[in-house]
Amino acid sequence: MNKYSDKIIITTGDPNGIGAEITIKALNKLEIPESNVAIISNKKIMDYYGKLNKNYEIIEIPFEDEIRAGEVTAAAGEFSYQSLKKVCEIRPKAIVTAPVAKNAMHLAGHLYNGQTEVLDKFLAHGEQHAEMLFVARDFRVLLLTRHCALKEINLTKELITKKITDLDEFFKSRLNISSPKFALCSLNPHAGEDGILGHEEIEIMLPAVGELKKSGINITNPLPSDTLFVKAGKAYNSKEKIPYDCYIAAYHDQGLIPIKTVAGDETVNMTIGLDIIRTSPGHGTAFDIAGKNIADEKGMISAINAVLSL
Repeated sequence: MNKYSDKIIITTGDPNGIGAEITIKALNKLEIPESNVAIISNKKIMDYYGKLNKNYEIIEIPFEDEIRAGEVTAAAGEFSYQSLKKVCEIRPKAIVTAPVAKNAMHLAGHLYNGQTEVLDKFLAHGEQHAEMLFVARDFRVLLLTRHCALKEINLTKELITKKITDLDEFFKSRLNISSPKFALCSLNPHAGEDGILGHEEIEIMLPAVGELKKSGINITNPLPSDTLFVKAGKAYNSKEKIPYDCYIAAYHDQGLIPIKTVAGDETVNMTIGLDIIRTSPGHGTAFDIAGKNIADEKGMISAINAVLSL
């Protein structure tokens, strides 16, 4: 039997960022039993950034370079990649990842657009595909497209129907929400204004919505995202029920700007669509404050609590 199959595994991310620091601070506050957690890191890195209150197992990844807090290095990128590869190999109950630097991984020759893509490479099988779901309490945002240039966004009817069908299954099987309500954000301003401001809503999104509704999925027609997110933000801030169970954003910033604006460090990046759930803080490596012992661990606490709640 896999000794990690009932554990949460935490990777500490880029050695030159705040990942190890926020991992240590979060675990010291949460007081999770030692038997429930293991950490993929390196003793030198952990000792540099702090001290754990409990004797959690450290699964060692070699790191021969000096720790250079705040710097982008190929050695740090290699460590980040090998940590992700290792966590996929041991297949734990759940994964929590501290932030990595994409440019550091690129310097090391690993040309991925983020950790989600690495996890997809090593964990996906069959029809599976990793998706990015951002969560802050009951405010949730799914991205139809992830880390790509705006000019490269390519929405298709098939892409929309597949991603939202899989999302519906996730809500029913993992969140125990039997009839989730989804809001679809338009790609163009004012939902294309009947074709005046773009044709994607008419030619791609509406046909996808029609197919989804026929299959029993509760989803809106494409709606202007500014109006949708204003109402969601007001509900979140007043601790009222969010109007929809999930908002489907057409591209990265359309979804992340509103949820991060209202939820800040509470926002958790959750990878769904694979056999293993992964969460991560919604922020990055924060190289500007790395090594200063002033990083805020709230994002990591939220990420750990998110997998504990599942």
